[in-house]
Amino acid sequence: MHLSHQKGESSRTDILKRAVQTLKMEGDAIHKLATSLGDEFVNVITLILESKGRIVLTGVGKSADVARKIVATLNSTGSPSFFVHAGDAVHGDLGGIQIGDVILCLSKSGRSDEIVALAPLIRAAGNPIIAITGVADSQLANLSDHVILAGVDPEACPFDLAPTTSTAVQMALGDAIALCLMEAKGFGAEDFARNHPGGTLGKRLTVLVSDLIDSNRMPQVSPTAKLQDILISMTTGRYGATVVINSNKIVGIITDGDLRRALEAGQTSDETFASDIMGTLPLTISQQRLAVDAANAIRERGVTQIIAIDSSGNYSGIVHLHDLIREGIVN
Repeated sequence: MHLSHQKGESSRTDILKRAVQTLKMEGDAIHKLATSLGDEFVNVITLILESKGRIVLTGVGKSADVARKIVATLNSTGSPSFFVHAGDAVHGDLGGIQIGDVILCLSKSGRSDEIVALAPLIRAAGNPIIAITGVADSQLANLSDHVILAGVDPEACPFDLAPTTSTAVQMALGDAIALCLMEAKGFGAEDFARNHPGGTLGKRLTVLVSDLIDSNRMPQVSPTAKLQDILISMTTGRYGATVVINSNKIVGIITDGDLRRALEAGQTSDETFASDIMGTLPLTISQQRLAVDAANAIRERGVTQIIAIDSSGNYSGIVHLHDLIREGIVN
């Protein structure tokens, strides 16, 4: 289908039609793959789990680009992997493949010259080959130990040429392989965090509430504190709140909102105490919990701060929404 060259609603309609058609074709192809997976896929996962080596992905063209992405996903989810371009492999890079490695070959046609030249060399070295291809009787399929058919549907490209549907299916299949291996290995959030120590993702999995609190900045007042003392505590604390403590126990919190409501209600006399205007159900969290848990609790309650407590339930600090934003825990 050609896009209309005329401006206006017709060309806008054509653009949206092409976009929807592309996404639908790719989505339908992925759904078809999901319904066709069976014992052969399980055999592939079992083979990889029982292998002593790494997962080596290879391909050419767009399949090579997809293979690189799958390698990144496998490595981040606990399955050591690396990429070898099929063309480079037959010119020296084959030496990087070791005994015990499992080879995943991506090729829609299964007939690419580089792949066809590489497969017999891998077989001769004794490494198992898993073919991810769209042609069941291709040369690659015939040279492989296991074959997963993927990319058999027409490309979303209007000329059925540009790899689109086929690469979307390959990418989705790679994700399925990676997550099946991750689950089978018992790879958890802590393991994931070790592989992602930097950036927002790592922080969300590693930063604790205790890492964000400032033990030297713990605004607090007694239940009998008057407005002036409350204002001073909130100002010096710089959290927009102060915690009400009675006999070393947290009994409430006073926020900027509580203070404004008190002023609007005319509670400004010397007879107004902290106990009169405080909230009696303050939001608290253990300082050993993840900071992302604090962020979720703040979001659910619709407040801007949360009180951190130690293992005995004692007040140990405040975490403000701004602290979480600054650390990249929330956007």
